[in-house]
Amino acid sequence: MEQKKKNPKTLLIVLLVAVIIAGAGIYYWIKSAAYETTDNAQLDGNIEPVRSSVTAYITSIRFQDNQEIKKGDTLIVFNTTALEAKVKQATAALENAKASLSISDIKALASLENAHASMLTAESNQQNILAAKANLDKAELDLARVSNLLKIKAATQEQYETVLNRLQTSKADYAQAISRQQSSVSTSQGLTTNAKAEKGQITAAQSIVKQKEAELVLAEEDLSHAYIIAPLDGIVTKRSVQEGQYISAGQTLCALIDNKHLWVSANIKETQLSKIKPGQSVDIKIDAYPDLKLTGKVASYAGATGSKFSLLPPDNATGNFIKITQRFPIRVSIDPFFGSENKPTVLFPGLSAFLKIKID
Repeated sequence: MEQKKKNPKTLLIVLLVAVIIAGAGIYYWIKSAAYETTDNAQLDGNIEPVRSSVTAYITSIRFQDNQEIKKGDTLIVFNTTALEAKVKQATAALENAKASLSISDIKALASLENAHASMLTAESNQQNILAAKANLDKAELDLARVSNLLKIKAATQEQYETVLNRLQTSKADYAQAISRQQSSVSTSQGLTTNAKAEKGQITAAQSIVKQKEAELVLAEEDLSHAYIIAPLDGIVTKRSVQEGQYISAGQTLCALIDNKHLWVSANIKETQLSKIKPGQSVDIKIDAYPDLKLTGKVASYAGATGSKFSLLPPDNATGNFIKITQRFPIRVSIDPFFGSENKPTVLFPGLSAFLKIKID
């Protein structure tokens, strides 16, 4: 009889436990339906190789491997003796080019002035021709008049010879004026040609000046590159050079990690892709810092699955096809978290992460 009284209590307990379990299951199902998760995720950031822009010896290295540095810090200093000599050489070459340009300007100006003066002379000689022709015409008329007077004994033979000599002189003057005009025109044409040539020399000299200016800029730029300056805050690592080492332009010196601007690179299953869109909120957990809670948003996703970017993409036409769930790369931005009491000392690219993406 007592056993029968206990059965309803037992049944009630069992029923209560079943309800709790069912409720927990329903709650978990509802919560899980609102999120998509992946543990195939890592912190990512820019890792910039630091390369030399000059060919020179290293004078000093002002950082230790894996040291945290600030933007503007001097990392490496090269020997500047040869670079400074190139700047001086380029400066001297530019001054010589400018001096040559000045000389060309003076020569061109002188040629233009001479050509102009020659043109004025040619114009003056043309007027002399007209005057000589007028004198010649008058002398011919005078000779004809005196010749007629001589026939009627109205003029003497001496007068006739005087007028005849004047005519011969006028003819000589006219011929000389024509010769001078032809000579002045030829001289003017030659001087004009020389002036054009001198103008061409100015253009060539100006081109040389521009070339030397560019060479000076390059030399000064090379000198400025003798100092390797940190372009951003971060951690400098992977140093591959030593003081006194001869470095060629383009050679990698070290790497600079930007650990202040990080994001998460993750891979989701292709079956999750239809539920995930840019702008969705993301809860981020970092394996290295279990107590750290970060938030972010889906920033973008790739244009193809991860296998398409592999060195040897799978060829499904070989007859050995095995269907596997593909992974799709996405990028998740991290919301600012500086000032949080749970903030770690520093985050690093490559740390593993777990993402919980809130789907719409």
